[in-house]
Amino acid sequence: MSAMTDIAGALGWAKQRIDLMEARVLLRHVLQCPASRLIAWPETRLEPEDWARYRELVERRVAGEPVAYLTGEREFYGREFMVTPAVLIPRPDTELLVELAVAHVSGMQRARLLDLGTGSGALAITLALELEGADVTAIDRSREALWVAMANAARLGASVSFVQSDWFAGLGEERFQLIVANPPYIASADEHLEQGDLRFEPRTALAAGPAGLDDLAEIVARAPAHLEAEGWLFLEHGYDQASAVRGLLADAGFAAIASWKDLAGIERVSGGRWLGRV
Repeated sequence: MSAMTDIAGALGWAKQRIDLMEARVLLRHVLQCPASRLIAWPETRLEPEDWARYRELVERRVAGEPVAYLTGEREFYGREFMVTPAVLIPRPDTELLVELAVAHVSGMQRARLLDLGTGSGALAITLALELEGADVTAIDRSREALWVAMANAARLGASVSFVQSDWFAGLGEERFQLIVANPPYIASADEHLEQGDLRFEPRTALAAGPAGLDDLAEIVARAPAHLEAEGWLFLEHGYDQASAVRGLLADAGFAAIASWKDLAGIERVSGGRWLGRV
């Protein structure tokens, strides 16, 4: 490949190595331009430094690095969130948690919501922006993750209280009308942890014991002490864990237990209502 090239040539080179859509995303990131520019002016020559930077990013993608970490951003619920290797990359599946939370507390005056294991803050920040007047608290045990989440809240103008804590440990006796969590739920020996993007994401945000249920079980067991009467708990989980999570909720005394399907038709979120105080 020549020392310089145009947009069409750069994309032609990249699509022989990575997915074309990813190639476009990376080129837009390097050029800081809209997608329309790539289509409208394919003959535009790249500056040498841009071409060199683009080749570097494509080769890093070939090596497996997630596109979101290469660009430093990922879209979630129509908003762009900053991401770093300190946090899990937001995924469309998790938008189901937003929809369920909004449906269950919409119209409630000054609803108190808790997001456990907030990571990039995508879930907590989205809820704060979608639910006007809601009081949202976000927890993560990782200080580095909280820095990312706080930066996202600042850039998107969301009011969220951030707490560094191992699940509920730092909350005292605080209670909420709704708790949401997208905790680690992959089995620690699952072969997928060594494949694709998962190789680069923080292992502590992915794996949770031999069956992937350790953190889910801990959250379900401890949530009643932090839920108001009639409060809801919603948990994202693995594609084959819905039945097990419903069992955990039943054993803990939750009512109205159900699972909800994601866009792929997979039971992705399970939850229930806490009827009384402990």
